[in-house]
Amino acid sequence: MKTFNTAGPVRPDDHYMIPALARWEMDEIRRLIQEKRYFVLHAPRQTGKTSCLLALMAQLNAEQDYTALYVNLEPAQAVRGNLEAGMRIILDALVASADEYLADRLLPEIAQEIIATHSAGSLLREGLRRWCRGLEKPLVLLLDEVDALVGDTLISLLRQIRAGYPDRPRAFPQTVLLCGVRDVRDYRMHSGDHQIITGGSAFNIKSKSLRLGNFSHGDVAGLYAQHTEETGQAFADGVIDYVFEQTTGQPWLVNALGYEACFEMKAGHDRARPITLGLMADARERLIERRDTHLDQLADKLREPRVHKVIGELLGDDFESGIAPPSEDDQLYVQDLGLIRTRPQIEIANPIYREVIPRTLTWIAQTRIPQETGWYVTQDKRLDLPKLLAAFQQFFRENSEIWIERFDYKEAGPQLLMQAFLQRIVNSGGRIDREYGLGRRRTDLLVQWPLDETQGFHGPVQRAVIELKLLHKSLAATIKEGLAQTADYMDRVGTDEGYLVVFDRTPEVPWEAKSLVRQEQYGEHRIWVWGM
Repeated sequence: MKTFNTAGPVRPDDHYMIPALARWEMDEIRRLIQEKRYFVLHAPRQTGKTSCLLALMAQLNAEQDYTALYVNLEPAQAVRGNLEAGMRIILDALVASADEYLADRLLPEIAQEIIATHSAGSLLREGLRRWCRGLEKPLVLLLDEVDALVGDTLISLLRQIRAGYPDRPRAFPQTVLLCGVRDVRDYRMHSGDHQIITGGSAFNIKSKSLRLGNFSHGDVAGLYAQHTEETGQAFADGVIDYVFEQTTGQPWLVNALGYEACFEMKAGHDRARPITLGLMADARERLIERRDTHLDQLADKLREPRVHKVIGELLGDDFESGIAPPSEDDQLYVQDLGLIRTRPQIEIANPIYREVIPRTLTWIAQTRIPQETGWYVTQDKRLDLPKLLAAFQQFFRENSEIWIERFDYKEAGPQLLMQAFLQRIVNSGGRIDREYGLGRRRTDLLVQWPLDETQGFHGPVQRAVIELKLLHKSLAATIKEGLAQTADYMDRVGTDEGYLVVFDRTPEVPWEAKSLVRQEQYGEHRIWVWGM
């Protein structure tokens, strides 16, 4: 039985799949190979890079114009910058792949000879030189996980390939494709003498960088249709649109949502019942809460200084604060990691990542804030948000300096602390949807709280908007702007319950001048305003 793939390369016999080579411009790939070009393929983790490389190798070998070989270099990461050990592991990986995919018997003999006679800094070049001269057809070498290598090992790999480049195709690969998360321009290597070397300088023979994109809406529909064809289980109207909107087509997320809804959740096991929009929304929440390896790896990247510069600006919206914006290289690096997209404007890559990031950054606070959900639930099972916001206002007065100082992303401290407080309360069954991004000048929160425990989100739901704003102008101007934004968001999500929270981060302003609670009328909406 086939299923959705969430780990490793896709296998046609085991997984629903979008044909790997259909995701590339194969005419361009063939042209680059015919012209003896060396080029780069990069994309975020778990987008299908390895599956595409394996499919390309199989296609080229089937056509019999070239000898194509896929090699995964990741094992050499373990030895870090140890050049001798690293190049031995790379040569071993080359030999193992040639045996596995080509049943080659020539390369092991060559490797045994050159290990005894050549230094680590020439092992790869000499091995490829001798092997290519013994092959009947030009070699196309597909090197995966190149950017996993470190220091002198990576530098030597790139320089040995560059040194052999003039000898192609008779005595060196006709084409070498380097594959990884990052483009070669973003490789930053410290050599043994602590000199910083960039990938662009060590591999200046690159002719092109290709980027593997996300699934299209049609790809998502086609992938899920394979499940329907296999099992007879349909997807209700709106589900495909919802999955694409929540993932923007990120392949791992698309597959993980499908797997969660159809195979993990008991409600999805009955193939006679369609996968509904509510069920898929539950799958999304379970995925976020569990934070599987893919999401956990992204969260780990938030600690990197280059990532912090970009994400911190998006979370805190401090583009008017006088702080220098991130460099172009930093922004491109975070884009290559898949954390952001820059078109039509810079923002977190998709709504699921947009939810995971603040939850990750505030998890410690969530577990330590002394609050209980029951304190804020009324007799008719609604969340008493005015009472909750009053409690947060007092909490913020007493604890904000301590907690914000603990956050790695201090530039977004007030917004993150508010979200941690809310998450602590709604974790008992509610949800928070978030919208934020550079230039928005606010964070939009939509609190959703089921009013019938037996029905959950399939029954009546309380929906309330909480708009968070930093004080950039005068208080009156900030409130005026915030009321319009809050009312607009209330109209978009269809609720009549709205709250505006204004944070004044001016150190010299006393608390008494910052603190306020009042109601304002904006059009047909009555909106609570809180200042702190």
